[in-house]
Amino acid sequence: MENKIEIYKSSDDKIELQVNLDNETVWLNRQQISSLFARDIKTIGKHINNVFDEGELQQTSTVAKFAIVQKEGKRTIEREIEFYNLDVIISVGYRVKSTQGTQFRQWATQRLKDYLVKGYAINEKQLRASQEQLATLKQSIRLLENVVQQTQLTSGEAVGLLKVVTEYSHALDLLDQYDHQRLVIPEIKKEPLHKITYQEAIDQIQLWRKKQKAGKLFGNEKDQSFNSSLQTIYQTFNGKDLYPGINEKAANLLYFIVKNHSFTDGNKRIAAALFIYFLDKNKKLYKADGSKMIADNALVAITIMIAESKTEEKEIMIKLIVNLMSAN
Repeated sequence: MENKIEIYKSSDDKIELQVNLDNETVWLNRQQISSLFARDIKTIGKHINNVFDEGELQQTSTVAKFAIVQKEGKRTIEREIEFYNLDVIISVGYRVKSTQGTQFRQWATQRLKDYLVKGYAINEKQLRASQEQLATLKQSIRLLENVVQQTQLTSGEAVGLLKVVTEYSHALDLLDQYDHQRLVIPEIKKEPLHKITYQEAIDQIQLWRKKQKAGKLFGNEKDQSFNSSLQTIYQTFNGKDLYPGINEKAANLLYFIVKNHSFTDGNKRIAAALFIYFLDKNKKLYKADGSKMIADNALVAITIMIAESKTEEKEIMIKLIVNLMSAN
């Protein structure tokens, strides 16, 4: 439980204290205990010493030092002050026979219960998120294994698969960062977007067919699904993009073109080429050092993985592509 400050007020509103909640207990300094029980500091100090001298409580586990900012004349000084946990506070309350002790104990117990329940809920949420990330990683590796087993790969494609595995393994580091509450998930910034039109895409495909001498079947549309693939990545709902961010749009564009088999020939090549074209038009193709966001052989490997994947694995494929681009 992180260090927090709660305000305690007595039922008659005569006492008001700033109470530290930390390490699953509450803490007060001698001055505050003196105010709580309406006894002078010297008397409180004597009772605290007796609690430890008589072996009722161990000093090492019930006393902590917190930095406190104090006004001393015109100066503001930060000093470390000894604070005592709830066990010590209750013990002193019994010794001075103060009715405030019972009221404070009830208040403190409820505050601690509230924070522990809240903390459990947060930890449970973090655990679920970590488990989901681990499941994503395992599923991605299984997809890679399926491609290796079912497809005759060239050496370049094999290198690409290895690169995908290596780069995506950083998800394990994300798990560690999440467990230690160091993971920062960046917000998707609103960026200028170049939308590829249907005609623009067709012109590019014809240009590639001519340049590569790919034949008349390359880029020959079988139905209207190619136009649908292009339009889908720009869809909105209630004014919000269904696929927020350029990387997510690019990943879905690659996936839809591969899976829809819109062309008689060249579906994977067209998908990969338009993926690159879309990123380039949106100034996302290259990293700061001038290298491509995703290397050519890694892109080939990902495209093969999409082709070999099952429909129900779409989400994991999109996560894999976006994750790789984010990592780079």
